[in-house]
Amino acid sequence: MTDGNSPLKSIVIVGGGSAGWMTAAALADAVGQSCSITLVESEAIGTVGVGEATIPPIRNFNQRIGIDEATFVKETAGSYKLGIQFVDWSRIGHSYFHPFGQYGAEFDKVPFYHHWMHEFLDGKISGPIDDFSMCWAMAKAGKFAHPQADRRKIQSTFDYAYHFDAGLYAGFLRRLSEARGVTRLEGRVVAVSQRAEDGFIESVTLENGAVVSGELFIDCSGFRGLLIEETLKAGYENWQHWLPCDRAIAVPCEKQAEITPYTRSTAKSAGWQWRIPLQHRTGNGYVHCSEFISEEDATETLMGSLDGAPLAEPRTLRFVTGRRRKFWDRNCVAIGLSAGFMEPLESTSLHLIQYGILRLIALLPDSGMSPLLAQEYNRQTTAEYERIRDFLILHYKATTRNDAELWRYCSAMEIPDSLQYKIDHFRSHGMLVSDERELFANPSWIAVYLGQEIVPQRAPAIASMREGVPVAERMQMIARAMQEAVAEMPTHADFLARYCPSPLAS
Repeated sequence: MTDGNSPLKSIVIVGGGSAGWMTAAALADAVGQSCSITLVESEAIGTVGVGEATIPPIRNFNQRIGIDEATFVKETAGSYKLGIQFVDWSRIGHSYFHPFGQYGAEFDKVPFYHHWMHEFLDGKISGPIDDFSMCWAMAKAGKFAHPQADRRKIQSTFDYAYHFDAGLYAGFLRRLSEARGVTRLEGRVVAVSQRAEDGFIESVTLENGAVVSGELFIDCSGFRGLLIEETLKAGYENWQHWLPCDRAIAVPCEKQAEITPYTRSTAKSAGWQWRIPLQHRTGNGYVHCSEFISEEDATETLMGSLDGAPLAEPRTLRFVTGRRRKFWDRNCVAIGLSAGFMEPLESTSLHLIQYGILRLIALLPDSGMSPLLAQEYNRQTTAEYERIRDFLILHYKATTRNDAELWRYCSAMEIPDSLQYKIDHFRSHGMLVSDERELFANPSWIAVYLGQEIVPQRAPAIASMREGVPVAERMQMIARAMQEAVAEMPTHADFLARYCPSPLAS
């Protein structure tokens, strides 16, 4: 028995860039030829194009839609990313590494971290937990190789993501999407038509007079939110009181001889600066709060911090950190910047696009456009944004810096109860309490807690009860295995040159 509704016959995506073409490629892969997919974009509008650093789940997305890794990295002038180095966040002169992968290797029923913390608090270990990160050992040596599948080997304990040119990625996905039947229309949307009885979107009209009709509309129009906000008034929840930065100055510069296999985030007086190495250039930007620094001074700070000659004029991006109150409203789903903005501190922008798309595919409606599906999509997406929000806030809140207004504000600000609860557990007992659906798993929280110098008052109790476990000996073995493994790896530059060289790199 059926309810009379039929499968979707037409989907319209408004906006290109990474969000639009990731959506087009994934939907085309999911629905095949059974549903027409049309993407409308205007060359005149352009895209943000600064989201060049990613986190490991992007690999799953690429694999899902049939992208070969070597081809992808080559076509996007990409490089590999083992994590993020944070400089001057806790205090000036201090740095730490957020790795993609675990710390150490498990040798007991008690997690490695419990043993490490017990040894550290007893004064038996003096160095940071970074010393037991395979990612950091590789990153600081400028090495890269793929992880090994054998869980008995130390080379299986790390993960990786990519740096790439977002504009080249969008072009790569466009070619893939069009080969799979997606229709691209060039033109600027000048009008949106809605059904009188319920406000559902019926069509969009382009500047040349063309009318594009559809059953489901995907808003990938960026910060503007042409459909989700300007048309449907879905609303926006502002999180700037927790994440006060609202501007970014971005500029590429000439690449350096060493292409470091990690992103660098350096805290500045009014925000932080990113450095993202690609095969053909280095991406740079200064994310800052306009309340504490002028655009001119922010630009001067960035341009004075480049490690190569600039390749373009600096661009200013304005944003409000937060999320749409409804990501799916009636027959419209917002993907990408139209859905919300989480500043790129932990490279989550493309991830939120990716999971917005995968969630939509899982809940894809039929012609009946059930509001229950929209309700579930909004529930899941809201929870994901809030979990990521808390992780980002931790970086700002956990600082001892008092040299500038921004950092004094952040260290004193009230934070969400959900984050305070986690901090309290870690500070008191070294316990990691998190939702099993967290994007950032325990090693990520450990990295930021300890890296920002939140040291537990005591180690988890069970670590002191494991009598007879040769902890010191096993830790020495792990450290030695890491050193030997890294020594045998090729440099990052050599790996790129052999496996996936970009024609733009020469």
